Amino acid sequence: MLEKVQADRLAKLEKIRQLGVDPYGGRYDSAEAVADILARHGEDDEGKSLPEQSADAAGRIVLMRDMGKMIFAHLRDQSGQIQIALRKNALDETGWQLAKLLDLGDIVAASGLLQKSRTGEITIWADKLTLLSKSLNPMPEKFHGLQDTETRYRRRYLDLMTNPESMGRFKRRIDIIEHFRTILAGRGFVEVETPVLQAIYGGAAARPFTTHHNTLDCDLFLRISPELFLKRLLVGGMERVYEFSRNFRNEGIDTSHNPEFTLLELYQAYADYDVMMDITEEMIASSAEKICGSARLPYGEIEIEYARPWRRVTYGELLAEHAGVDMFDAEAVRAKARELGIDESNKDAAVVVNAVFEETVEPHLIQPTFVKDYPAALCPLTRRDPDNPAIALRFELFIAGMEIANAYTELNDPAVQEENLTVQVRGEAAGETMRVMDEDFITALRHGMPPAGGLGIGIDRVIMLLTNTQSIRDVILFPMLRRQK
Repeated sequence: MLEKVQADRLAKLEKIRQLGVDPYGGRYDSAEAVADILARHGEDDEGKSLPEQSADAAGRIVLMRDMGKMIFAHLRDQSGQIQIALRKNALDETGWQLAKLLDLGDIVAASGLLQKSRTGEITIWADKLTLLSKSLNPMPEKFHGLQDTETRYRRRYLDLMTNPESMGRFKRRIDIIEHFRTILAGRGFVEVETPVLQAIYGGAAARPFTTHHNTLDCDLFLRISPELFLKRLLVGGMERVYEFSRNFRNEGIDTSHNPEFTLLELYQAYADYDVMMDITEEMIASSAEKICGSARLPYGEIEIEYARPWRRVTYGELLAEHAGVDMFDAEAVRAKARELGIDESNKDAAVVVNAVFEETVEPHLIQPTFVKDYPAALCPLTRRDPDNPAIALRFELFIAGMEIANAYTELNDPAVQEENLTVQVRGEAAGETMRVMDEDFITALRHGMPPAGGLGIGIDRVIMLLTNTQSIRDVILFPMLRRQK
């Protein structure tokens, strides 16, 4: 069947060339966005019909009805969809012959009067037709769009072509990121770029992807975090910096994890984690209201209330509430772990307490919640509470049971930082998540890094929440997939 369709389209391609028409078009500057065309048609403020208008649109044909001497087609561009009418008595001879050779999926331009059809649909009554690209492969099933999930991910171009809701989701992603940029610019931040290829990776506990540079004959790593480079910029005097960074972690894939993901990471000199809470709250809450249209949005079967202020509660309070244990009572925590079926043998107390927290607390964190004041042993890059060194001045933001953001009051004491990283390297060597310490980062701290607040926000998860999307693969244009056989 596919071969027959392709053969038919190839035959039409040849006939189009015989008409003297280039089937793959060229530059076309006069088209107006479909959404703008639809918006300007209608009545004025007094309810009177507007003067006769013309329109010029370009896009892909997604629906066609051939009625003999007239063809109705729906033309879709990235902003919307409009009907065009192609008539034998309105087009020149070549234009009409071309119209009869069109297929679903072809990209064309049409210009003419803008009027409503008999059924009341806004229509471009074309007197000029231009072919911009002939489609040789058929589109997916025309009425329902592309439904197969695997194909939607592998052939995102078909998904965007046939599913307006998918196109809308990715346009909303772009709008949300730009809104974040606007807020940060208003707060005096500057956007920077740091290395993706790193000789020494750090800033997180994760397994990296390894590659090799032939000329230098050395292994390099795709970054797992931009943190240590952004902090170097604080040392250098760039006091408010951020980066939308592509990060790579050689770990599992599920509905909320992709090996390649987007992280917004920012640092503000002379701030702390309370300032980072304020920034996080502003960016996400205002995106819900201004980009998505409401401070209360659905996510699956629940509704999330984004109106500020959000709940701020300590790690210890939540653990006591949901697990019934004190986070510093190691024996009680281990007993709780065993009760939950968590293997706590030969594991550090901090690892065990966090496993219990993940199991008992995180599923209950549905509405936006800042969980703050973590056990210090979990946070080697974080400043300690001066009144209780066992507490790290760190928060994580949870929404719908997912971790969305992570922030610190940053540690800038080089001696303490070196000691903590030494422990981290030694403790993680067995898992190959950190092989050596970044000595130059310690050197940078010795030159003096200002007190600062730092924040990382998982952009893909934010987009999932604000677009009511249950899988991270639906908010990443080209997610990681298992190789096809």
